[in-house]
Amino acid sequence: MAAGTFRLRNGRRLPISTEALLLAALGLYVLGLCVWPLMRLLALVFADGLVAGLGFIGQVWASEAARVATLNTLDVALWATALSVLLGGGMALLVSLTDLRGRVVLVFLLILPLLIPPQVSALAWLSLIGPQSPLWTLPGLDGLRPARNPLLGREGVILVMGIEHAPMVFLALRAGLRALPGDLIDAARSVGARPPGIVGRVVLPLMLPALVAGAALAFVSAIGNFGVPALLGIPGRFSVLSTLIYQRLSGFGPTALPDVAALALILAGIAAAGIALQALALRRFAVPTDRTGGGHRGFQLGRARGAVTAAVWALMTVLAILPLLALLAAALVPSVGVRLSPGTVTISNLVEVVAGLSMTQRAFVNSLTLATLAAVLTVATAVPMAWLAARGFRVARGLNLAADIPYVLPGIVLSIAFILTFLPPLPVLGISLYNTLWILLFAYLARFFALALRPVMSALTQLDPALEEAARNAGARGLRRLVTIVLPLVAPAVGAGAILVFLGAFSELTVSALLWSRGNETLGVVVFSLYDEGRTTMAAAVSIWVLAVVMTLAGLVTVLARRLPEGVLPWQS
Repeated sequence: MAAGTFRLRNGRRLPISTEALLLAALGLYVLGLCVWPLMRLLALVFADGLVAGLGFIGQVWASEAARVATLNTLDVALWATALSVLLGGGMALLVSLTDLRGRVVLVFLLILPLLIPPQVSALAWLSLIGPQSPLWTLPGLDGLRPARNPLLGREGVILVMGIEHAPMVFLALRAGLRALPGDLIDAARSVGARPPGIVGRVVLPLMLPALVAGAALAFVSAIGNFGVPALLGIPGRFSVLSTLIYQRLSGFGPTALPDVAALALILAGIAAAGIALQALALRRFAVPTDRTGGGHRGFQLGRARGAVTAAVWALMTVLAILPLLALLAAALVPSVGVRLSPGTVTISNLVEVVAGLSMTQRAFVNSLTLATLAAVLTVATAVPMAWLAARGFRVARGLNLAADIPYVLPGIVLSIAFILTFLPPLPVLGISLYNTLWILLFAYLARFFALALRPVMSALTQLDPALEEAARNAGARGLRRLVTIVLPLVAPAVGAGAILVFLGAFSELTVSALLWSRGNETLGVVVFSLYDEGRTTMAAAVSIWVLAVVMTLAGLVTVLARRLPEGVLPWQS
């Protein structure tokens, strides 16, 4: 339906549809925020041509610091991914294929690390293993108290990232196991195969694509992780590419942009290689199966059920519960070095970070503002884009693919791209967004747009087109159909997308680490800064407030789960 007209030179008027106007606006949004900054990054490095650009990247990488950081990045990413596969894959097999007790709660504990910001996870594990941890006051453990936190360095980075990314492997493999044809397991049982043999010879070969997909997600996440290497690697003098980029740009300012841009492209190249290997492995190992025979019944643990259940619960207590309790304990002591006891417990830190410390007060306001604006603006853009893509507009589908790029790339790469784009004064306006809150907002809009888009796309693909077609036949134009017919039907998915964006932006650190400025701090930056200054108890207190908000919102969006398409929520099971 026409929404306006466009006059040609010969005086003829051409109608402009609502869809065309929406596509134009969406194109400006996606190209301006998701594509143009990355093109600026490429243009800086390859300004003198491909050969010269590759030569410059090689020159930057030739420095000892860059080589060491690159090798360290690959090293910890591979080992952390292996740990994630071991934990996430093993737990997916146990939860999905056996009659383990308490599976609902176990699934929640398994995906809990996915909801916790990386810097908070790192701080929680530091609090659990550190010399002042209440853990060492338990009977028989006092003699094991370390003089220095053993998590500072390579092994700590691998451990925490491996645990943090294990839910990605768990969710990917669990989704495949839930669709596993039951007749294959029944056929193996009928010829006398025992459960271990069935898992090794039947289940795992069929689940290899799902396992590869989960491992690739864990690997790419480990490559771009900044929070964990920042808190555990920098104090332990163990550098990876993300922390090296941060340290160089923090130390030398904008003059280091060419070098850090080259490092950012190396990091992006490693991530892209991981995604490419995933796609190759999926094509190589994908096995078509007939899923019409119903789901599998799993295996009975029999007499071992109690022992296996107890062992799994003990493991999840150590991995998911104890670190958070240690973080809370660190927030409840008056200062670093004081052991938690009935006589030293205090809530003064929790009160001071919200009522007395100006930096954290600003950070709470800034993070709430940025997260709210990012959630509102991304869903407002995601709804029309998903609607147009679902209706078959090729341009909208192309924009949908482009919108995924900032989410897939490491956040530190996106930060460099936005600095390059918004450091110079904007055309016409003549102002620079660098060192303002606006550059953070624009970066969040690009980074988390995919989180808002995916739930709405899932809901629209399952929406009966007959309702909208009836409204069209009744004379309702495109925008009216979108607002009065489509939007009410996908409202739960829109709300879920908004909450997912808010969760991601509220405590974000990877993008903010290079874009924040004095007066424009965010909560993720404050946690890192307080810890870096040695004010661990205050950092723990801020982290507790962040966790309270994150868990409350995660609970709220879980309530909406029954009205959402399957797979919208990362932890939906």
